[in-house]
Amino acid sequence: MKIVRFEDIESWREGRVLRRMIYGMTTKGRFQADFGLGDQIQRASVSAISNIAEGFESKSNAEFHRFLVYARRSVSEVKSQLYVALDEKYISDREFDLTYGQAEKTGKLINGFIRFLSSTTKPKPGNQLTIKQANQS
Repeated sequence: MKIVRFEDIESWREGRVLRRMIYGMTTKGRFQADFGLGDQIQRASVSAISNIAEGFESKSNAEFHRFLVYARRSVSEVKSQLYVALDEKYISDREFDLTYGQAEKTGKLINGFIRFLSSTTKPKPGNQLTIKQANQS
């Protein structure tokens, strides 16, 4: 798979799906009234994809790696906040399972990309990359 733009990165695309799921659930029902949690989980979901994009434009694999770690942390934050939403009954068990599963998928893809960057000194982000992203952590 050639990566020319950050939009080509599978973990970014799956993170985008996660972000849409989060926004969908936070703008309805009782969740909509909890501005604090809604804002926090929305920000974390946006942070995940933003860090992937920002890291892609960095000057080195080491810096890209650092941003991918930030993205992975943001996905973990989303997962933790999903438990709060579940506990407060803002979301159903099914919504939790689907969204948590998407977060897991996104995190595993980020982990795969981190492993890839750790195993190579080139190519540089911002240039064309030819990689096969791992689908497992």
